[in-house]
Amino acid sequence: MDSRLIVIAIGGNSLIEDKNHVTVAAQYEAARKTAHHIAKLIERGHKVVIVHGNGPQVGYILLRAEYARKILHTVPLDSCVADTQGAIGYQLQRAFYNEFRELGIEKDVVTLVTEVEVDDDDPSFENPTKPIGSFMTEEDALFHQKENGWSVIEDAGRGWRRVVPSPKPKRIIELNTIKKLVASDTLVIAAGGGGIPVVIGKDGIEGREAVIDKDLAASILATSLNADLFLISTAVEKVYLNWGKSDMKALDLISKAEAEKYMGEDHFKKGSMLPKVEAIVNYLSKGGKMGIITDPEHILDAVDGKGGTVIVP
Repeated sequence: MDSRLIVIAIGGNSLIEDKNHVTVAAQYEAARKTAHHIAKLIERGHKVVIVHGNGPQVGYILLRAEYARKILHTVPLDSCVADTQGAIGYQLQRAFYNEFRELGIEKDVVTLVTEVEVDDDDPSFENPTKPIGSFMTEEDALFHQKENGWSVIEDAGRGWRRVVPSPKPKRIIELNTIKKLVASDTLVIAAGGGGIPVVIGKDGIEGREAVIDKDLAASILATSLNADLFLISTAVEKVYLNWGKSDMKALDLISKAEAEKYMGEDHFKKGSMLPKVEAIVNYLSKGGKMGIITDPEHILDAVDGKGGTVIVP
C-alpha cells in the first residue's frame, strides 16, 4: 500500500472510557489503546498527524479552579486549552513511544502547543451557546457572571452552566512548523482541543475565552496539509441514519452530496455526529480526497476499506 498522509481527530471523551474512573492513570490507559490502533497505520508506512479533543479535561481544570477560587486566581479558557494540549499530548507521546518500542519502530513524536486564528466578528462572540464545565448553583453562576464576566444559562432544571463562544477556525498559526515536522517523518500531535483560540490585532496575537470545535480545526489542518485522508475517531464504528430508532441504518460509503442531504434532513445531532460529518464535508469541499468516521478499534479496517463510514467527493 502506498504511504498516505492521514490526519486523525480523536475525541476527548475517547480518552475517558468510564466516567467513574477518570484518573490520570485511567486516561493514559485509554490513550494507550487508541495509540495501539494508530501505531499499526504508522507501521505500514503512513504519515500521521493527530488532533485530540479536550472537553472533559478542560472541565476538570475549571472545577479545580472553582474549588480553589478563594485562594487562587481563575484560569482563562485559552490557558485551559493550552494546559490540556500539554497534558494530553504527554499521555499520547508516552503511549506512542511505548507502542513503537513494541513494534520495533524508531520514530519521533512531538506535541505542538497550537494556536488557531478566529475572528472577533464571529457571531458566536455575541451569542455564546457552547456549555462548558460542571453544573453550578444559581448563586455561584451569578457570582461568576458579576465577578468574572461569564455568560451563564439555566439548563433545563438541572442547574446553571457557563456558556462560551465557539467561533469558526480560520487558520492554524503554527502550520509551517507542523509541515516541517511532517516532512521530517515525525508523528505530530497538534491543534489539541481545536487549538488555542487567538485573534491577530494591532498589538499582535491575543487569546480569547472560547472553544473551537476540534473536528472543524482538524478539517482545516487536513486541508492545509493536503492530507490524503481525514479520519475522525469517535465512539461508534459507523454513522447511522435514524439513530436510535427501529429503522436506523448504518452508512458504509456515501458521497459528499449524500452527506449534505442527510445533514439537511437533520439525521445528525448538533452535539454529536453533525460536527463530524460537517468537518469531513468541509475538507472534501476544499479538494480533500476521502473522509472516514469510525471508532478506534476499526481504524485499520476502515483505512483498508473494510469498516467505518467512508465519505468521498
